[in-house]
Amino acid sequence: MAGETITSFYAHDHDQLDGYFKNFQTLKRKNYPQAKENFKKFKSGLQRHIAWEEGILFPLFEEKTGMTDGGPTFVMRQEHREIEKTLEALHKKVQRQDPESDLEEKLLLNILGEHNFKEEGILYPAIDEHTSPEERSKVFETMQKMPEEKYKSCCDVSMD
Repeated sequence: MAGETITSFYAHDHDQLDGYFKNFQTLKRKNYPQAKENFKKFKSGLQRHIAWEEGILFPLFEEKTGMTDGGPTFVMRQEHREIEKTLEALHKKVQRQDPESDLEEKLLLNILGEHNFKEEGILYPAIDEHTSPEERSKVFETMQKMPEEKYKSCCDVSMD
């Protein structure tokens, strides 16, 4: 990760999460156990992604720019709550192995699409602009050290 930008790393993470979600959608009517495994990877990965942003990236951006209330990170946090709520509604269907989750999936994809577009087009480049390569390396190092319970325990419901 040495020399990597916030934008490139997080855009790649978005793409990887999108892949798990697409696999879930493709498999849910053919092989639900496999679909569920992809959903688990998607859900825990998305929760990790949000934990990284809210615990590491957003505070750094706010410190560097002085933008807090009403700034981009304020909006992103609000959208994260909406994402988590929609993700949990879909999770309940996955737990029941209910493949009739197209509505929840569409809603989640709509929210995520707009959200990721803003992050990749505005927020991440702004963080890259306001941080040095050393600061970005520290961000990546801190991300790797984040304990799993910070993002795997953020749901009220077990991942099984």
